[in-house]
Amino acid sequence: MTINEASERYHIPLEILQEYERWGLCGAVKKVMGAWQYDDTDLERLSMIMTLHDIGFENAETEAYMKLLLEPKNNSDQCLKMLEEKRRALLDDIHFREKQISTLDYLRYQIRSGEENTI
Repeated sequence: MTINEASERYHIPLEILQEYERWGLCGAVKKVMGAWQYDDTDLERLSMIMTLHDIGFENAETEAYMKLLLEPKNNSDQCLKMLEEKRRALLDDIHFREKQISTLDYLRYQIRSGEENTI
C-alpha cells in the first residue's frame, strides 16, 4: 500500500505518514517503483501513533515513545512513565478547566441575579 493509499484508507494525514518515515520507524517498509509500500506491521504502528496524537502527545513525545516501544530491549517501564506523565498533565488541565467553569458559572449567576459589579 502506498502512502496515498494508506492516507485515504485509514484517514491518516499525509504529514503524519511523512513524519513516520522521517523518524525511521518504517522498518518493514519497502520502496517499490519509487513509492513506499506499507505492510500490516506499519499500519499497526501508525495506529499507535494516531492514538498517541489523539491523547495529546506532541510529535517529539510520540517519536520518543515509538522508539522506546520498538527497541529490542523491554522499555515498558519508560513507556508507562511517559503515559503516566501525560495522564497527570491531562488531569491537571481538567482541574484547571473545572475551576474556570466554576468562575464562569459564578459570574453568570451574578449577572442573572442582578448582583453584577459596576466597574
